[in-house]
Amino acid sequence: MKTKHGIDRRDFLNYSFKSLAAGVGTYPLLCATAALNKGGPLAPRPGHFPAKAKRLLIIYLTGGVSHVDLFDPKPKLRELDGKVIEVPSSTPLSKEMQKHPVLAPPWDFKPGGKSGVMMSDLLPAFRERVDDLCVIRTMHTDLVEHFQATLAMNTGSATLPLPSIGAWISYGIGTENQNLPSFVVLCEEPPYAGAQVWGAGFLPPVHQGTRITPGDDPVPNLRPPVQDTTLAEMEAMLIRDTNEFHAAARPDDLDLKARIESFQTARGMMRVAPEIFDTGKESPKTLELYDVKPGDTKSFGYQCLMARRFLERGVRVVELIESGSDGDANWDAHSNIMKQITRKTERIDPPLAALLTDLKERTMLQDTLVAICTEFGRTPWTNAAGDWGRHHWGKAFTCMLAGGGVKGGLAYGDTDELGATIAERGVHVHDLHATILHLMGLDHTRLIYRYAGRDFRLTDVSGTVVRDILA
Repeated sequence: MKTKHGIDRRDFLNYSFKSLAAGVGTYPLLCATAALNKGGPLAPRPGHFPAKAKRLLIIYLTGGVSHVDLFDPKPKLRELDGKVIEVPSSTPLSKEMQKHPVLAPPWDFKPGGKSGVMMSDLLPAFRERVDDLCVIRTMHTDLVEHFQATLAMNTGSATLPLPSIGAWISYGIGTENQNLPSFVVLCEEPPYAGAQVWGAGFLPPVHQGTRITPGDDPVPNLRPPVQDTTLAEMEAMLIRDTNEFHAAARPDDLDLKARIESFQTARGMMRVAPEIFDTGKESPKTLELYDVKPGDTKSFGYQCLMARRFLERGVRVVELIESGSDGDANWDAHSNIMKQITRKTERIDPPLAALLTDLKERTMLQDTLVAICTEFGRTPWTNAAGDWGRHHWGKAFTCMLAGGGVKGGLAYGDTDELGATIAERGVHVHDLHATILHLMGLDHTRLIYRYAGRDFRLTDVSGTVVRDILA
């Protein structure tokens, strides 16, 4: 595709990038140049209305985080600890009642920040950032098996692997840096449902997430082979022209177009991504904040720092999936909450607090929407006396939002005295997705894609924006 001066769009981007010093200040230019001649499938586009957030960061905690141990204090659980009571079935639509002993949280809750929102002692650093958080205590989902519930939280569908929320946003508004993917996924261990969590489904494949594996080789073959610059440029031009000639004869092959686009993005990543992974230019203060030591390429603190670095360089959606490390278990605490939840909170508490602090100090939090999610919660009871496990629970659990357009210091919604059912202001997964899209400037009822004779959307045929939490 040529500009009116006969310059290829990709070359124009390349020359523009080379002509300026690398840095955050180049991205508005990249955004503008990418828009020339519609700029391709990932060029930035306006949403349905002005957005409160320019970018989205999803922190996904795999396995089902226990809301009653961390985010939803229930004094009644201490009063009833060990007592066998009649409780509802874990199956969302079932009205069957069962008998199980109550299991009180082994840890205390305290108020955090100026707002005084209560949070567990297991999260002392994160609790002090509660004034930036909207703690939604009345989330609910349709299925309580990990695979289906994980799909639901990430794609809106608990049964079929439809496009992920990151892919929908990429499709809706594109991205600001054509040298990087529009949707980046930092994922050390695959979550339940695997790559379907960040897939594009029936959307053009170019919108799917690009997985980056924390470690010494986050992106294989990232650094180009050393060769003569002129020869490399000639080879790139030959490959590009051949691909475009091949694609022109197959205009309906979206997979082919996506693959060609991925080559272009890969060349851009070779130029800019090595700098992103290099934390050497971060200040000692910042590295200390995230507790990133020299040579660290894998800790959760390092991953949080990478998330910020990708966001500030124009990536539209970053998802950080905390799914365990080196065989470490995820949040699925069926047997020993004392050991498992303690280990997991020790891993995430300081880095999450550091990430919110850093985003705010850089004035990025005001236009970055942070969503901290899990697939479902845990039961306020256990199976039998002496059992220290909690089990899958989808009728009430907690997710959190912060930043771009969200009220901070707010605990939204109420559950019953056990934290088992919703007392008022329930928020379904579709409602959460509708709200996230709204804050990104997208109307969830208008962000549609026609496939197989039907109009699809992230929220299926439901979903309501939770306007009470909007700033």
